[in-house]
Order: sequence, then structure tokens, then C-alpha cells
Amino acid sequence: QVQLVESGGGLVQPGGSLNLSCVASGRFFGIYNMAWYRQAPGKQRDLVARITPTGRTNYADSVKGRFTISRDNAKSMASLQMNSLKPEDTAVYYCYAVGALGNEYWGQGTQVTVSS
Repeated sequence: QVQLVESGGGLVQPGGSLNLSCVASGRFFGIYNMAWYRQAPGKQRDLVARITPTGRTNYADSVKGRFTISRDNAKSMASLQMNSLKPEDTAVYYCYAVGALGNEYWGQGTQVTVSS
């Protein structure tokens, strides 16, 4: 069983930056694929970025060049550095983990609001 706890959300002005963190409890963090999803009001939950156990990354087109996903297996942590934030980035951001057997886990979510 894995529990994911996100932190780092908040209110930021357009053009600003935030760093989201996701700390995982449980064992074998290093074998999980990790990802960040987001869900804006009235919209579906969409993939933002993902990272494999070996560090390969993928990004949604809307965040390429602005967001960076990373992981620290020794600390059981995944992070999302968000730069040049736009109002359309406003959403609840969720940390997600999936194991080799398809076992999935979600964090509780952290609110990111980009507004002047």
C-alpha cells in the first residue's frame, strides 16, 4: 500500500512559479511510475507530466518548456517545478503512482490558482 501526500500549491500571479512535492509512504518507491494530473472545475482530470523509474519523462503539450517533473527515489519524492504559470494552469493537481502490476494510487490533491 502506498500513500501519496502533495504539498506546495497556492496562489501565484501569472508568470510566477510554484514547486509541487509528492511524498510517498510504503516500500519500493523506486519501481513506480509517477505522474502529475490536474483537474480544473467542470473539466476532466488530465495528465500533466509523468516520469518512469529510470527518469524518462513525458509532458502534456500545454506545459512543455514550462514544467519539469523530477523524482528522488532516496527520499520517495516526486516534484513538479512549474514556471511561467498562466491562468489556465489553475486546477487541483494530483500526484499519481502506478506499479508494474497496475496497482494505482492517488494523492488528495493540492490547489494551484494563477491569478492577478
